[in-house]
Amino acid sequence: MLLTYFAIALCGALSTFWLAKQRYFNAVRASSLLSMIAYGVFYLSTNEVELYSALFFGGTFVGMSAPHRFGWYTQCSAAGIFSLLFQFLVPRLEGYGGALGVSAFVAVCICHVAIVLGAPRSIDKP
Repeated sequence: MLLTYFAIALCGALSTFWLAKQRYFNAVRASSLLSMIAYGVFYLSTNEVELYSALFFGGTFVGMSAPHRFGWYTQCSAAGIFSLLFQFLVPRLEGYGGALGVSAFVAVCICHVAIVLGAPRSIDKP
């Protein structure tokens, strides 16, 4: 189950991170478009529509990180941390909204602190 969570969050984070850098898109447009598409896919393919779409949407929060600070490797790390936090925080916080925001924020903060402390980072060269 955790591997499924990681795969969905990673898909949301990386696709948003990539699409946000394309012409005519920014982070918010990329997140909203991809979340609507993912909801349609989950609606047609699984019984866990609400859970998986919330997980994907939370992954897009991670993918909204600034590309000049985070690269692909850091996005993957943050998505993994997010999926762990999502699994343990959602049952304890009221509603998905608070759990998504808190989980994504903490995941990105952990990765940023690791970078500040000297962890390697992957930033795309312009």
